[in-house]
Amino acid sequence: MKFNKWTVGLAAIGVVSLASAARADEVKMSQVQTALSNTTLSGYVDASIEWNPSGGENIAPVAFQNNANYPKANGFNLDVVDLALDKPTDEGPWAAGYHVEFWMGPDASSLGTGSHNNGAFAIRQAYISLRTPVGNGIDWKLGVFDSIIGYESTSSPLNPNFTHSYGYTMEPTTFTGLLATYKFCDALSVSAGMADSTGPLINDRTPQYDEGASDSFKTYMGLITLTAPQSCGWASGATLTGGVVSGDASYSGDAATSWYVGGMLPTPNANLKLGASFDYLTDYEHPGFGGNGNPWALAGYVNFQATPKLSLNGRAEWAKNYLTTIGGFGGLPSEQNAVALTGTLQYDLWANVLTRLEFRWDHASHDIYGGNLNGGGTPVENAIMVALQAVYKF
Repeated sequence: MKFNKWTVGLAAIGVVSLASAARADEVKMSQVQTALSNTTLSGYVDASIEWNPSGGENIAPVAFQNNANYPKANGFNLDVVDLALDKPTDEGPWAAGYHVEFWMGPDASSLGTGSHNNGAFAIRQAYISLRTPVGNGIDWKLGVFDSIIGYESTSSPLNPNFTHSYGYTMEPTTFTGLLATYKFCDALSVSAGMADSTGPLINDRTPQYDEGASDSFKTYMGLITLTAPQSCGWASGATLTGGVVSGDASYSGDAATSWYVGGMLPTPNANLKLGASFDYLTDYEHPGFGGNGNPWALAGYVNFQATPKLSLNGRAEWAKNYLTTIGGFGGLPSEQNAVALTGTLQYDLWANVLTRLEFRWDHASHDIYGGNLNGGGTPVENAIMVALQAVYKF
């Protein structure tokens, strides 16, 4: 065993013995190995190619681009590198664990967890998970965690499609707070929590700067999940969730409430699954985003597993009173309605690799699609996208 020069020096004058130092190092190493024995490393590398026949660099809404800060139209893209460390909780009554997840690459800027534009590195999630033996056990998350509402995840590989829905862009994405989940039985679970704001900025204290609002003003959230039991036959495993998040938003300080209902339904054909989601947003401080009614979005999903490697995923959307974020036109219509159709063919040819070919068509009620980051181009009502995505998961 190798010792540092200070240990050798102390041993030379008889202050310590090399044998005791060796035993101390072995104990420390054993403690480190024990602490890390259940920790897992996982992640993925996500890259894509996107072609926009409609032309323009900033062709469509944030949902279309997946990243408002680095538009992906008409080019090759490194989307993101995801790296996660996990120590899951076990079945013990006082179980504990953690989840730390980092994003590196252009899409890290879309998270907004570090600042208004946090560059090429961001904390995706970072929380401690705890269990307390109350009833069936209460599971807690303390730190930075994903929103409890929504059909789609912020991480594209976890979704049925490459691009996000309009409903996703209306939802909060990340909280800094405390979340409790209690499972009454296999068919019913509830979650409730409190956070600094509706996010996504970590440790956000925006409300305290909002027109004299109290520093104690927080964001509150709740979710109910119903799951069909095995006795339901082919419908077993079907889920129905309803949730609400209410509080002040980062950056703007506008008090808003997000309502969500969504679910997944198996069919008698084991390879076919259906899904649906509904998002409704009320903005208390600026009602209706300009007085034209609170925005909402409805989406339907279909998944067909044709073979073990081939799956077909479709999504149809209708968004009402929706304000999109487009650059280059110096102003936005006060009201925006849109419909969208997305088709995704996924074929897993290589081990650990997810490959997708996606086609998406968006139609807006106003001429807003098109143009580029320098303000050029002619806005149009229709936007078309063809994309190829490859993700290596490890």
